[in-house]
Amino acid sequence: MIAPADLEHCREAIRNGSRSFHAASLLMPRRVRDRALALYAFCRLADDAVDEQADKTGAVLRLRDRLDAVFAGRPADAPADRAFAGVVAETDMPRALPEALLEGFAWDADGRRYRTLSEVMAYAARVAAAVGAMMCVLMGVRDRHALARACDLGLAMQLTNIARDVGEDARAGRLYLPLDWFEEAGIGPDDFLGAPRAVPEVRRMTRRILARAADLYARSEAGIPRLPPSCRPAIFAARHCYGAIGGAVARNGFDSIGRRARTTGARKGALLALSFLRGAASPVLPLSATLYARPEPEVAFLVEAAACGAAKPAGRGEALLSLLADLEARDRERRRAAAQVRPGTA
Repeated sequence: MIAPADLEHCREAIRNGSRSFHAASLLMPRRVRDRALALYAFCRLADDAVDEQADKTGAVLRLRDRLDAVFAGRPADAPADRAFAGVVAETDMPRALPEALLEGFAWDADGRRYRTLSEVMAYAARVAAAVGAMMCVLMGVRDRHALARACDLGLAMQLTNIARDVGEDARAGRLYLPLDWFEEAGIGPDDFLGAPRAVPEVRRMTRRILARAADLYARSEAGIPRLPPSCRPAIFAARHCYGAIGGAVARNGFDSIGRRARTTGARKGALLALSFLRGAASPVLPLSATLYARPEPEVAFLVEAAACGAAKPAGRGEALLSLLADLEARDRERRRAAAQVRPGTA
């Protein structure tokens, strides 16, 4: 069970940090909503810790240690950690899913850029589709077809975030649009980061990534009737609220550098009403080619991990272990260098 005080802390973190998810969570049954708030609070606070701190490497290493403590049943003395440990214990959460999230954050700390859309999708699989797979697990859903479509939704939401945040990311020195798109447009990525402008070529890139997101949103809907009936309206709400962000970017002429796309409270209210109606009307088991479509290759490992559950051995993959070791070595070197600096000598 999640302690009421810890749950309230998670609720406040989501209310202030992720309004779209908070709105969608209002349509969930209480048991699932409490678990979802704990999951999202842990993921959101971990994301903020890596994204907003100058010492991103240290933040990733601390997250690694926090996950180790959660899965050892000895979470850190923090509300989100205790609540997430409760979710892990209650749902038999496969460790590979939050480990994928950790890997995505490690890629951020490593300053990675992505040459192709497939590489962008691989990043989105880790920082967003993994959360979609975890949401299925906490609903008690292990069906591979439902998991594949949940991962589609996670991918679509992250691509929408990338499209909305092109300018904000650029001003922070981050770039998530594919590098080969910049090559096609004749724009140097470093030149763009040095002076981000919503030139026609960049607007076309934003439109292009939103078009891919739209395809994934459409694919995701086939999996929603595979979820428990009481959970379907909330997942439709997540789909519609994030899709509306992409619509706002489009109405801004795909300029997400000079303007930040927003949706109004009234618009969210209308989308919640639509989601409730769609969730109530969705069939139990749709028979469609979309439902049974193979998972996107970038998320296949998440689908398999979630479907297998505890039967799949826990443990970090070699790529993540290597990256964490590299980050740890860099962190030690940074600390060593800082220790050698004395007042008055810097």
